[in-house]
Amino acid sequence: MAYEKLVQEILSGVGGKENINGLTHCITRLRFNLKDEGKAATDKLKEVSGIVTVVQSGGQYQVVIGNHVPEVYKEFIEAAGLSSDMNVVEEKKGLLDSFIDIISGIFTPVLGLLAATGMIKGLNVLFVSLGWITNTSGTYAILQAAGDCFFYFFPIFLGYTAAKKFGLNQFVGMALGAALVYPAIANLTTNAEPLYTLFSGTIFESPVYITFLGIPVILMSYSSSVIPIVIATFFGGKFEKALTKIIPSVLKSFLVPFLTVLVIVPLTFIVIGPMATWMGDLLGKAVLAIYTFSPVIAGLAVGAVWQVLVMFGLHWGIIPIAINNISVLGYDPVMVLGQATPFATAGAVLAVIIKSRNTSVRAMGIPAFISSLFGVSEPSLYGITLPRKKPFIATLISASVGGLIMGIFGTKSFIMGGMGIFSLPNYISPDEGIGSGFYGYALAIVVAFVLSFGLTLTFFYDPKADREAQQKKDNEGRTVEPAKTGLMTELEVPLPLTGEVYPLSDIEDAAFSTGLLGKGLVVRPSDGKVYAPFDGTVETLFPTNHAIGLKSEEGIELLIHIGMDTVNLEGKYFTPHVKQGKSIKKGQLLLAFDGAAIQEAGYSIDTPIVVTNTKEYLDVVEKIAESELIIIK
Repeated sequence: MAYEKLVQEILSGVGGKENINGLTHCITRLRFNLKDEGKAATDKLKEVSGIVTVVQSGGQYQVVIGNHVPEVYKEFIEAAGLSSDMNVVEEKKGLLDSFIDIISGIFTPVLGLLAATGMIKGLNVLFVSLGWITNTSGTYAILQAAGDCFFYFFPIFLGYTAAKKFGLNQFVGMALGAALVYPAIANLTTNAEPLYTLFSGTIFESPVYITFLGIPVILMSYSSSVIPIVIATFFGGKFEKALTKIIPSVLKSFLVPFLTVLVIVPLTFIVIGPMATWMGDLLGKAVLAIYTFSPVIAGLAVGAVWQVLVMFGLHWGIIPIAINNISVLGYDPVMVLGQATPFATAGAVLAVIIKSRNTSVRAMGIPAFISSLFGVSEPSLYGITLPRKKPFIATLISASVGGLIMGIFGTKSFIMGGMGIFSLPNYISPDEGIGSGFYGYALAIVVAFVLSFGLTLTFFYDPKADREAQQKKDNEGRTVEPAKTGLMTELEVPLPLTGEVYPLSDIEDAAFSTGLLGKGLVVRPSDGKVYAPFDGTVETLFPTNHAIGLKSEEGIELLIHIGMDTVNLEGKYFTPHVKQGKSIKKGQLLLAFDGAAIQEAGYSIDTPIVVTNTKEYLDVVEKIAESELIIIK
């Protein structure tokens, strides 16, 4: 339970288990459906170490954690005694909130695998474009199977997640999806002649190849489709609930799924499927018409608002539209226009890191910068840019310029694949290979990064406030207190003795230099006195007095080992001023030693200072110039 404390604070902050109707997670957020959001201690949660921020949007109570949210989610489920397959008890919400809640609930669980298989498919297209393989080779066929399998059979996977959202038996939902892509049905239109044609002369003109009990069935291509299975599972859930109320308990286990599949599958092929497909086609054409009217304006607008949409979780409303466009049109020209945003954010964060002298900002900014490069910008958004306002504005301007460039070049995404720097293959056409759209995307993300970096470095960030916060901390004597950041808690530990400081790896003793005993630094003392670096206790005082182990009130375990092999002196030249088990105060004299005498006796006085419980923290940063250790948790 690496996140036990964080999990308990979140559970308490959301009002306890009894206030939770449903829970899922995306890449960076725990997404709660709470019975009463008024019972949640939002302000308190925002101050919890390990929580980036809290967002209430889309009918969900979103606790932003960061990239390790899957581990936190798993521990939360166990600690709270919840089921990972728990059905959400729906509460009355506004139309927009309900839509966002449904869409995120259906698509969140599958996006990781959709991106992963999309990356494989994108790499396959890239390999063909570069001439490394041909599209008739066995290598291509197997990679295509690995990359396209998920998207081709998308209705089956969405049948599961949509069924979970709508309260339908998940395996019944999968059966509905499987029926839509059943090969014998899907292949009926290949070589057969139509029986007759419906709606001739209209945009809905449809040949009829088969009938069901004399009722004409309009066959559509449902592989990779989105809307038909979602609507089918919605009605399936309603029908199943009605059956459950009237069928005796002894018959429910087989009779309810029997009747549900028997009724909903034909209904989907006859009514739901065709109508949903036409709806998807019209949606795709409408989006394309808006984009075609002015790709430049569309690029400017989408690029400018994308980070705002992400901030409130409203981008979920666009994701299924993009997936539908790829299914209907073979590409999506819209969502891509906002995809320069993570790179614009990364540029702004890098400028803040360079310009700031605040160790807390840097400790938070470096992982946030890396995360943005890989397409996840929330840690940067909530931890760096948004709190400082102007860097946030710089990202919006730069992302808008990136969208403008992509609009000019006509950039389109052909797959839902990787994010950030892994997204480049998404923009290679399977038919035409690397074209202007790909180069437009590459140019756009570079320009967005450089422009945002330049704006933030020159005009859009004043480090004065961060410098004053750092100065205030220094003036307080560098006490070991938690420094709350948007991503983590930072503890500063000044070294307990003065002298020349150098890396632990430079010492000859392998146990210390290899980090086996923990991370830390080495001091070549200039005097013979060891002072307490924090308030805490003396955990261990060796009988020979050459080494002392301390534990701070925050739980930091620090070993101070004076000299190398000085245990052989059997306590000679060492004078303890504390006893084992006693409490200590910062600045208190702990130990005195005669460095000159120790050296004359033939021993080195180089003193390793290591955090022996290093593995309990995210990192221990060695600050040689500042003569301190930074504990990040």
